Amino acid sequence: MADRVPRLRQVVLDAPDARALAEFYRRLLGFSYRPGDPDDWVVLLDASGVPRLAFQQVPSLPPPTWPSGPRPQMLHLDLTVETRAELDEQHDRAVSLGARLLADQADDPEEPLRVYADPAGHPFCIFVGPAF
Repeated sequence: MADRVPRLRQVVLDAPDARALAEFYRRLLGFSYRPGDPDDWVVLLDASGVPRLAFQQVPSLPPPTWPSGPRPQMLHLDLTVETRAELDEQHDRAVSLGARLLADQADDPEEPLRVYADPAGHPFCIFVGPAF
């Protein structure tokens, strides 16, 4: 029993509009909705049906003031692509879906990346790196 550890079920993001934020990530990541969820608690499943992200409705959520300021980020999501060309393609997709560019380090020779805020203000990164 000593070797047993809890398993990570999913990452949960708070949002003033849980369904709208879930839709942003559903479209960005190609996930699907778990059937039957109410609008105030929405779970997204990957292609194999595994829960990956959940969204919980909250009355208000002041967005983080990344990278500094009075409201630091509590967590962020790291998303990877395989090439710089794909980084540029996903940049266009993310922005068209409602993301806001916070920092652009796409020209970094060691780890090209961009930092965004999702529609609720949560930061997330897309960078060129290996897929695990």
